[in-house]
Amino acid sequence: MSSRAPQIYVDADACPVKAEVLKVAERHGLAVTFVANSGLRPSRDPMVRNVVVSGAFDAADDWIVDAVLENDLVVTADVPLAGRCVEKGAHVTGPTGRLFDRANIGMASAMRDLGAHLRETGESKGYNAAFTPRDRSAFLEMLDRLCRRAIQAAGGAR
Repeated sequence: MSSRAPQIYVDADACPVKAEVLKVAERHGLAVTFVANSGLRPSRDPMVRNVVVSGAFDAADDWIVDAVLENDLVVTADVPLAGRCVEKGAHVTGPTGRLFDRANIGMASAMRDLGAHLRETGESKGYNAAFTPRDRSAFLEMLDRLCRRAIQAAGGAR
């Protein structure tokens, strides 16, 4: 058991649930770090940190992987980033509430690779489903559950 409070890291470029992350983080008293390649809206909240990295490919992902520790939380739709964070022992969810963990990250990676192959060969157009209110609700529920799990694993530390 760690006495260090878990932190939330958000892959913030094109993240549709930034406001929801702040809402859940405030409820649990957890610090949030938004990481992006482009500008972020400043926050006066001392529990919120914005990190703008270079525009280099995967710079935000690399920054998050370097910073994240076991039992931290990560919000990302990027399956390779999710896999790297799961390897480090982080709790990971996508913005639709999709859980990434040791039991399913292999399948998520395989499905991502298959989708990329189908798009490359022209078998699939690769359109993403629209983000829905149901996705937002599932995300809120999953992030809240992961926050409680991380706080409990940290011995109740905040």
